Amino acid sequence: MHLTQGRLRILGALFLTALCSSVGVDISRAQAKSVSGKIAGVVNDSFGTPQLGATVEMVSEATGVAAARDFLTNTQGIFRGERLAPGFYTVRVTLAGYLPTLEQHVRITSHLTTVVRIQLESMFASLDQLRHQPASSAVEADDWKWVLRSASVARPVLQWMDDGSLSAANSGFDAIAKRPRARLEFTDGARHPGSGSNLPATPATAFAYDQKLGTSNRLLLAGEMNYDSDAPGGGFATVWLPTGSLGNGPHSALVLREAKLGPEGPTFRGVRIEQGGAFTVGDRNTLHYGGEYVMVGLGSSAVSVRPHLQLDTQISNDWHTALVFAAQPDAALFGSSDLDTGAALAAALDALDAFPTLLLRDGHPVLQNGWHEELAVERKLGTRGKIQAAAFHDDNRHVAVFGRGTNLPSSDYLQDYFSNGFAYDAGSSGSWGTRIALKEKLNDNVEVTAVYAFAGVLTASDFVEGPLRDLLRTAMRNSMAANVSAKVPHLGTKINVGYKWVDGVTISRLDNYGESLFQTDPYLHLAIRQTLPKFGPGRWEAIADCDNLLAQGYVPLSSQDGRVVAVPAFRTFRGGLSLQF
Repeated sequence: MHLTQGRLRILGALFLTALCSSVGVDISRAQAKSVSGKIAGVVNDSFGTPQLGATVEMVSEATGVAAARDFLTNTQGIFRGERLAPGFYTVRVTLAGYLPTLEQHVRITSHLTTVVRIQLESMFASLDQLRHQPASSAVEADDWKWVLRSASVARPVLQWMDDGSLSAANSGFDAIAKRPRARLEFTDGARHPGSGSNLPATPATAFAYDQKLGTSNRLLLAGEMNYDSDAPGGGFATVWLPTGSLGNGPHSALVLREAKLGPEGPTFRGVRIEQGGAFTVGDRNTLHYGGEYVMVGLGSSAVSVRPHLQLDTQISNDWHTALVFAAQPDAALFGSSDLDTGAALAAALDALDAFPTLLLRDGHPVLQNGWHEELAVERKLGTRGKIQAAAFHDDNRHVAVFGRGTNLPSSDYLQDYFSNGFAYDAGSSGSWGTRIALKEKLNDNVEVTAVYAFAGVLTASDFVEGPLRDLLRTAMRNSMAANVSAKVPHLGTKINVGYKWVDGVTISRLDNYGESLFQTDPYLHLAIRQTLPKFGPGRWEAIADCDNLLAQGYVPLSSQDGRVVAVPAFRTFRGGLSLQF
């Protein structure tokens, strides 16, 4: 992968700019109670330094209640939890390099916030305290164990033996079973239609599995297989989370995909290997890093290395900024915020279709790629809202254009076997842009998002003598998007509806990075999740995802390749049943 001097200067600006934002972690549960309480706390080491990424587990001390709530500390060492049933809890904090710490009998009261402060000690500090214990003091045998306990009433996690050796033991907290979570989907339709990189739009069964290992490790598995005998396909994904955090902790992912593109067509094979994580730089800065290696084969092979860097700085309690350098489309597997169990399983399934779009250029496979650089400033609006302003630059080398047509040159058009759709390499395109986004949670059940963007897109010209890519040019366009997410508690219905308007003719996506960040798709889209009456084990849901319901944005074009219709966003429907247990 070759970087120009200009791009290297942009990459260098990532490490020279100190005005970036940090991302707090706020984990909430979907089933809230009207008499719930809250907890807020800070985790420091023995020197008073806040600890980022500490895992906080809360377990109710009520008889027969074994479900645990998990939280993660942010860059200030702060964690928060809401919708907790009143009663007494045991709070356990773990972090690599430190002894586990227990706080028992923490009381949660209705309509109040319980504040706790937890101090972690390293193993070496505890041993040093034991070594300097005054010889004249009267010490009982069990007290020598106490200095290495996570709590005085728990079993020792480390014990000093008479012969000078160390013996490790469980704290007793791990006896609580870590029940796995799983999800099954029976669907018809593609998540991201239009490319051989995605799973085909046929009836299929998918599964996802979330298993906690030990105190903090977490393993996500996902797979899918379709039932079309003419174009069989499937995939498998595994994600390893050493700290159990889906958004901010380190993660490693491996995705394998294979699909036959029609009974007489070639076979697509793909491998994605991804690694990511975060670490603090000083007191206010956090660097989120990641990257993926992608290799696909379709006759011959195509390879892409796709990095992602984001430098965040907390300016104050209300202000923070972010400086982003990422492959386009975004190479990050997960977002910056933690997800609950249900969303984690859904994210694992989405990883199966996270390959960049596969294209053809002169008969050889290439992958959609480019670079996205962005500087964003964000301000909190009260406790439920935020507003962001961003300036960005997109430099795309292989822009994916989708459309419909027949009898097109097979050397440049990758046709979809199930329709007359195709994916096409439109060449390079670059532009600067701006974005203003407002996001606010009106109440516990309704959240609204509004986004304005001004950026460059591919549009059609009057030239008709050459191939399709010679008809396309970059032009600046405005767009407005609004999105509403709502939950109907008594009916168990979740609705996500939105509309994105773009002025003028567009052939490609406007602000692809912002669309992914704020979940705003072009034109009218609707997603519904309806909880079904309980029968048998688990929770059943009916799912329906509709994109571009009004079939807007279709652009007819004529070139020496033939007549085609460019489609920035296909009108599609994907539905089925989901079972989670």
